[in-house]
Amino acid sequence: MTAAQYTALMAGRRGAQPAPASAVPQKKARKQATKKAAPAHPGLPSTPPAPTVEPLLAMVPNAGRHWTLLMPYAEAMLTSNDRHPNWRVEHRIRKGLRADATSLIVPMRVPRLERAAIFFVLHPRSLKRSRDPLNWSPTVKAYVDGLVTPNPKQPKERHLLPDDDAEHLLGPYPVIGEPVASGLARMSLVIVEVTEPLTSGNAETVTGTAG
Repeated sequence: MTAAQYTALMAGRRGAQPAPASAVPQKKARKQATKKAAPAHPGLPSTPPAPTVEPLLAMVPNAGRHWTLLMPYAEAMLTSNDRHPNWRVEHRIRKGLRADATSLIVPMRVPRLERAAIFFVLHPRSLKRSRDPLNWSPTVKAYVDGLVTPNPKQPKERHLLPDDDAEHLLGPYPVIGEPVASGLARMSLVIVEVTEPLTSGNAETVTGTAG
């Protein structure tokens, strides 16, 4: 008696029924059905409408000049919900975002300022669900780093501001903008010059309210 014949004999004595031939394919089919479908392609990149800056300027104490930067289209941005497989992936994305911001300094003629307020305007995809622009704060941090410190290897060489601390920078503040017609979400930065010092001793300059 072979091993296979013995196994079949014992199974028959226990009353076990052999699995039908179709059981395995059905199991595989169920597993395939439970797999998430690949996300639909978002389409070609598009240019969103420029954000309306007047309401933003009204929120900034002692506002001066302002600039609006539409950030370059990025296939990957950083959000607080990201779970990257390792730190190298996140580092590569952050490095690219910094470089994108630095690349706009010269063509947009953004001068060196003493103080500024920054608003980041998220242009989301046209999906019917709520959006929280604060989730994109890691992307904005990379953008601000690229504007303030264009060369990370020489951190003492600054461009936009002497530093991105509370004495020189208000914000960045989140704003929801018009959605993109196609492609992935995009972001605009509105940079507003602040003409008076930002100090904790002067509540009016920091918060817009006195006393």
